[in-house]
Amino acid sequence: MPEVSAPAATGRGIGRTLVAVYAVFALSSVGRSSVQLLTKADDAPVPYALSGFAALVYVVATVALARGGIRWWRVAVVACLVELVGVLAVGTASLLLPEEFPDATVWSGFGIGYAFFPLVLPFVGLWWLHRTRPSAT
Repeated sequence: MPEVSAPAATGRGIGRTLVAVYAVFALSSVGRSSVQLLTKADDAPVPYALSGFAALVYVVATVALARGGIRWWRVAVVACLVELVGVLAVGTASLLLPEEFPDATVWSGFGIGYAFFPLVLPFVGLWWLHRTRPSAT
């Protein structure tokens, strides 16, 4: 696999689709978490705060994947890793402790409410970042 050293390699080809998918998740999770936190934060503060955190992760991942350069590539890797840990941790916790998750987050049940895209997305993102890693030269 050749390394790609173009400035915005992560946002080209398949990467454009990936950026678009992340943007959709960023918009939907920002909207969902904003409504939850503004209208019923006292009902389920932990899930709603986690929704807000997921929204932030998706926004950062979207921007980082769309930008070029080694710094943004690194930010995208960290965002995808945080997303992966988050979806695994929240997914597991929401199944083992359902009473703590009276309302769903984007990562609840490993993203079951979103056809498991939140579970698959970080793997695809990390795969793409591996393929488009900037060259050391």
